Amino acid sequence: MDDGSIVELYHRREEQAIIESNNKYGKLCRSIALRLLGVRENAEECVNDTWHAAWNRMPPERPQSLGAFLGRITRNLSISRWRQEHARKRYNGIEVLLSELEDCVPAPGTVEEIVERRQLAQTISTWLDGLAAEDRRLFIRRYWYCDSVKELAEEQRKGANALSQRLLRLRKSLRTFLESEGVEL
Repeated sequence: MDDGSIVELYHRREEQAIIESNNKYGKLCRSIALRLLGVRENAEECVNDTWHAAWNRMPPERPQSLGAFLGRITRNLSISRWRQEHARKRYNGIEVLLSELEDCVPAPGTVEEIVERRQLAQTISTWLDGLAAEDRRLFIRRYWYCDSVKELAEEQRKGANALSQRLLRLRKSLRTFLESEGVEL
């Protein structure tokens, strides 16, 4: 079933929308949640929460890309879950990713920085738009979808060390770009 039809099911408040969403995007959402949380049960709960959140948000929203919409919900729910669980025990999934990016993306801490966060997101989007398609895809797969370096290296038939160095260069490029745009790190 195409995305438009699934969105229409949500707007008509038909429970079939959740079944179709799970059929089409369940694997993607589970993958995102599992990579961030590392615990299958927690990932499954986040995916179930994704369907609930989509049900509640769909009217009035009409996402252009249902997969991106559901993936974003799953990612945000997983990060929230990770933060809750992190107070009790350590998870490696997201911790490694956040530590890799901490040198080039400032962490907002005050209410005033919410506006700056939006500006930062736009600046990062501008930087991503300027990358070669392969570098952009690699960066997004690593830092948005949380794909492991090993998986990405196997897909590209390259060594993990070489790919790690490429990701390091991309992070340095991002940092340089952000500094040139006046973003304080």
